[in-house]
Amino acid sequence: MTSMGKTRRAVSVGLCAAAVAAVLAAPAQAAQGKGGHDGGRGEGPHWSLKETGAEVRFRGLAAVSRKTAWVAGSKGTVLRTADGGRTWRDVSPPGARELEFRDVEAFDGRRAVVLAIGEGEASRVFRTEDGGATWTESFRNTDPKAFYDCITFFDSRHGLAMSDPVDGKYRILSTGDGGRTWKVLPNDGMPAALPGEAGFAASGQCLVSAGRKDVWLATGGGSSARVLHSADRGLTWTVAESTIPAGDPARGVFALAFRDRAHGIAVGGDYRGDQASPNAGAVSADGGRSWRPSTTPPPAYRSGVAWLPHSRSAALAVGPTGTDLTVDGGRSWRTVDSGSYDTVDCAPDVGCWASGEKGRVARLEF
Repeated sequence: MTSMGKTRRAVSVGLCAAAVAAVLAAPAQAAQGKGGHDGGRGEGPHWSLKETGAEVRFRGLAAVSRKTAWVAGSKGTVLRTADGGRTWRDVSPPGARELEFRDVEAFDGRRAVVLAIGEGEASRVFRTEDGGATWTESFRNTDPKAFYDCITFFDSRHGLAMSDPVDGKYRILSTGDGGRTWKVLPNDGMPAALPGEAGFAASGQCLVSAGRKDVWLATGGGSSARVLHSADRGLTWTVAESTIPAGDPARGVFALAFRDRAHGIAVGGDYRGDQASPNAGAVSADGGRSWRPSTTPPPAYRSGVAWLPHSRSAALAVGPTGTDLTVDGGRSWRTVDSGSYDTVDCAPDVGCWASGEKGRVARLEF
């Protein structure tokens, strides 16, 4: 690396650290009630809405940087920005209007993989290498019993996708070539699913990874809300009960985030607006082998969660009724915004984005 390159990298790291410090120091009232709108500068970190020109619901989100992000949603819609959200390019795959995109994983501004959910052939995977100018359908589910919910990548080549239980076990797809081809993994190492148990395709975060081989799967709908963990890219799994309430098809763990192999956060609750969601947050310090309830959990159902880069303690959780911030690793949360979002994601340069209903997309400003 050149001297100039080292200098730029040092400046970038310094700015990231300053941004995280601003979050950690933000007063409890920062951006309270702003609803994700512009304004409130000087009051601490806050969401700044970016006009997308769309009215669809974006449950899929991939933050590449503060400038570049991808969103994917209903009516087969995929948008991409390369200028921090000032403009958005509609890069939706042709002929996909009847599909429901719920997850997008982007490697950079040109390469991305999107997942469409649904029963049978409605579950599909598309891949682009040219910023969405062209797409290739790389997987189409042919099993009427399968329903794919989420997708994750360990690196630019290796990734997994998960389906709700088929014949009593969760089904896992695997790719080793960046999503160009997929294969169903054997289920010998997969624990049996509980009656009524499934994943939630609410935010693209029911299947998440950290490092080269560790992956976690979130569940709900059964008698307990569980988290499954694999340390070998989906070949074998262990299972642990979370402390988030379940026992109903609308309740469970909706999203996971791990900042490393050990430290994880789970959020969820009951997605029905007229139902309370006590104990909607949980934390793990042993790779998901055990979970403890948040001492001060999010006040309502939350569907998305993300760690802030370069921090061992700060994370954001989002849902239809607001955004919450933790500065102690998920043990306690405070609401910092009242706007509606379904998912949240952060890039290494602290480019944090959120997206949700009615075309809403926002970037965290400092």
